[in-house]
Amino acid sequence: MTALLLSAAERKQKRAEAHHLDPVVAIGHDGATPAVRREIEAALDAHGLVKIRVFSDDRAAREALLGELSDAFTAAPIQHIGKLLVLWRPPAPKEKAEKEGRMPGPKVVKVLKFSKSGNHRPQVKKVTVVGNMRLAAGGTLKRARRRPASIKKSAQQP
Repeated sequence: MTALLLSAAERKQKRAEAHHLDPVVAIGHDGATPAVRREIEAALDAHGLVKIRVFSDDRAAREALLGELSDAFTAAPIQHIGKLLVLWRPPAPKEKAEKEGRMPGPKVVKVLKFSKSGNHRPQVKKVTVVGNMRLAAGGTLKRARRRPASIKKSAQQP
């Protein structure tokens, strides 16, 4: 796997987004153990933009670790400042399960009633429309009635 490459403007935007973040994962003197790698993977899946603190005094080792982690997780190295590393990976598309037979839920509709004289503000009323209801022209709710079947059709069906 290779690291993602971002343009300078994209990296700058991601640095700005990561500024207020706290480090989610800490890498100790043992380095990037398999447990630490699992945590980084979970954090990238959950957040996308992750700040990692490395407790190592060797700057070259931290830079090598940033490259290694970005290659291992197919992430983009955003920033290495001090003992903090910032990685970004685009979020995976989430699958939305469609439920068959599901009807639309209730809707909140705003009804405006204008005054007969133009001097007053219109009255705003929020109405919840559920199930088989409809909003009539005057702003009232009416239940949808079942249409009566025609006499001719009922006579044709034995």
